[in-house]
Amino acid sequence: MKINVWKLLAQYPEPVVQAVAELTCEKSSSCYISGGTVRDWFLGLQSKDLDITVADSSFDWAGQLAAKLDGTFIAMDRDDDVARVVWQGTCIDFSSFREGAKTLEEDLLKRDFTCNSLAVPFPRKVNGSWHEVEPLEIIDPAGGRDDLQNKILRSTSKAAFISDPLRILRAYRFMATFGLTIELSTKKQIQSHVHLLFLVSEERLAYELDAIMASPESITVIEVMHEDGVLEELLPELYRGVGVQQPDSHHLDVFAHGIDALNHMEKVQKEPARYFSGYGELLGAYLREGRRCVLLKWAALFHDLGKPETRKIREDREGRITFYNHDKEGARVFSIIAERYKWSRDDKDFVSRLISVHMWPFHLNNARKKNGITPKAYLRLIKSVGEEFPGLFLLSMADSLASRGAGKPPAMEAEIAGLFHDTETQYRRTIQPALAKRLLSGNDLIEIFGLEPGPVFRKIFDTLESAQVEGEVLDRNQALVWVKNYLKSHK
Repeated sequence: MKINVWKLLAQYPEPVVQAVAELTCEKSSSCYISGGTVRDWFLGLQSKDLDITVADSSFDWAGQLAAKLDGTFIAMDRDDDVARVVWQGTCIDFSSFREGAKTLEEDLLKRDFTCNSLAVPFPRKVNGSWHEVEPLEIIDPAGGRDDLQNKILRSTSKAAFISDPLRILRAYRFMATFGLTIELSTKKQIQSHVHLLFLVSEERLAYELDAIMASPESITVIEVMHEDGVLEELLPELYRGVGVQQPDSHHLDVFAHGIDALNHMEKVQKEPARYFSGYGELLGAYLREGRRCVLLKWAALFHDLGKPETRKIREDREGRITFYNHDKEGARVFSIIAERYKWSRDDKDFVSRLISVHMWPFHLNNARKKNGITPKAYLRLIKSVGEEFPGLFLLSMADSLASRGAGKPPAMEAEIAGLFHDTETQYRRTIQPALAKRLLSGNDLIEIFGLEPGPVFRKIFDTLESAQVEGEVLDRNQALVWVKNYLKSHK
């Protein structure tokens, strides 16, 4: 099959394409567009990088291209002879034939999957006109084009996962990203070599796991990873929940409940208005910021990590199963996982905080039905997670949807949505204004009341915020009177 290379290269800046073509002529040596660039083109996707393969001396090629473009040269891997040129946001990656390959075909057959074993010669300048380049033949020794058409992910050889065990996890990332199905013999290879994942650095594993979770269909891939034994190899803490029975409000054991919570988190993220009527736009905007979608999925999967360690059968309560403080224990266990995979502090704190308070909306809902909720209780909830309180309710909704036992209270999802409405209303009308504008400062406590800085400042300001939210204090003068009375009553 031939390919119109100009159409493939049209997605890149023409100065880059022209410079590589000129360099190919000057060096009188072939170079090839290869790997992900060709794969993405076949899939109709915009490729982020331009991947170039040369027989050898990729550092020399990259150095000369950087000089032509006045771009930035980056040595990616000296041992494997991989270099990068960055020009105005475009990355051009050069790699030499790998693992002793003498020909391009040998090099392509040493790659991970057939879909990445495609290449096409980089055309040279023809009669001064780039755009008149004739279609060129696709080099496809492993049958990658047919596999792409059939949406199949196939390894290039039996040694593919031995030479680089990270390819095991890359298989699931490609499955998530490109909607490919792992071919049976490749799946068996993965199952046979899953134990080799311990050889891969935690940072590289974390990158692949995060990319999988970023897919809108991550639950499908996570379930396949479970079936293939990969999930247990990477996250053994999850498997402590296998066979751990729960109260009759649940229909699954702890492990399966976590998987199902991830499943429902993905559904809620796709259609937040379906679960929180009238709040689709607000929640949609919330989810679009930063890494919230991915981190909330991790929180859903991990939210009950603490249950196996805290499970008790209360004989004094007719054999009732309890998991007291499993939220705090779960946050502790999650922190071990996050440390192992070198998560950033912000990501770790986000997920840990949500796990540690994920039961709070359920407790508040019970209080709401019995006696109602005070403004102070809403304030405590908001202060526990700050502006991430919508994420806490998304997690609660996914948790509730994943609990379908006979003993589950009726209309639980409607009650969670109603509690979110009340919380958001209270936040917008009273809590946010109170938190945004402090009526008194620390200097006021020092200069007016003669106090020494210390823990008492925190107690005063926290209690004053509650008084503001409850409508007891409306302005600075009232705040001064309030502090005077507070100090009198706490002598």
